[in-house]
Formats: sequence, C-alpha cells, structure tokens
Amino acid sequence: MEGTVFTPSLEGMNHVKSEDGIMLTKPFLDVCKLILPVLDKFGAAMSLVKSDIGGNIARLETKYASDPSKFEHLYSMVQVEVESKTAKGSSSCTNGLLWLTRAMDFLVELFRNLLEHPDWTMSQACTESYSKTLKKWHGWLASSSFTIAMKLAPDRKKFMEVIGGSGDINADIEKFCTNFSPLLAENHKFLASVGLDDLKAS
Repeated sequence: MEGTVFTPSLEGMNHVKSEDGIMLTKPFLDVCKLILPVLDKFGAAMSLVKSDIGGNIARLETKYASDPSKFEHLYSMVQVEVESKTAKGSSSCTNGLLWLTRAMDFLVELFRNLLEHPDWTMSQACTESYSKTLKKWHGWLASSSFTIAMKLAPDRKKFMEVIGGSGDINADIEKFCTNFSPLLAENHKFLASVGLDDLKAS
C-alpha cells in the first residue's frame, strides 16, 4: 500500500470546497467514502458504524445523482428539504448529512485519542470518543449495541501496523484530524443555522 490508509482521503480533502469556499457534495461524500477502508481494518467492532456511514452516503449520493447541477453544493439538499418541511424526516438527506457528520466526528475523535494517548487500548480510545461524540444523540438501544461492539476492537499495535502501510501513520492521522475537523464543524454550523443540528436518533 502506497502511503497510509489515510492517503486517498487526505488527497480528496483538497477538493472538497469550490474556489469560493463552498462545500461541494460529491467531493465531500468521496472523502467520507475513502475513510471506509480504515473502518474495515477494525473488523466487527466498526461494522455498525460502517453500515450507518455507508447508508447515509448512499442516500446523499442518490439525491445528488437526481440533479447534479442543482445539488452541486452540499447544503442545497438541506435547503430544499427545509423549504418543503421534510428535513426532519428520518429518511431525509438532512438527517443523512447530520448522522454522517456525527459519525465522522466520532472517527476524528477516535484517531485523536490514538495519537494523544499511546498507552490506551483500542477499546478505551473507542469508548472515550463515543461518549464524547455520538452517545448523547443515541437512544439506549443504539448505545448498548455500540458498547458491545467496542469490546471487539482489534489489538491497537496490530491495527496501527495495518493502517500504516508505507507511510508515516502518526503524521497522517494528525493531518486527517486537522484538515477534516473544520469541514465537519462547518456542517454543524450550517445545520444549526437551520435549527437541525440537535436531532436525536429515532
């Protein structure tokens, strides 16, 4: 593997915004998709998160494909739903974007933990980032299935070797957290501006 498992998504982040700084739908979703192979390396522990992320990406991609010029900008999908009063529906693109962003928050936090706490086990790093990000939005059921899944987290040392490839994994994790966080923060800010950043899991 050339570089680390993060190399493709780091490259993709350079294209997420238009020249005038607007978040673009396809490049943003592509970056999220490029992060999925990282989740594969977690095995069963992340299968829940991965299917959730995959489902939300697919939902947004379908919408984008229905009219690529109309939905070139990521937030245009949300604006259309806000106007038609369908944004709060559980199958809305707004909901898809919100949960996709939250899942990515969880991953950024997880990798930050791995970077900053070399002595933590993988389960510890996962559980800590879960309680900081997704937990408050999840109901009891999602929360307990997540807690069980985290017990299946792989051995930290093996995992780092697998995702490291031929690159400098710590430097790439650092770049990933630094470059991706502001994009996620921007999504939250936009969703908050239309009053939709605090929807809980149904």
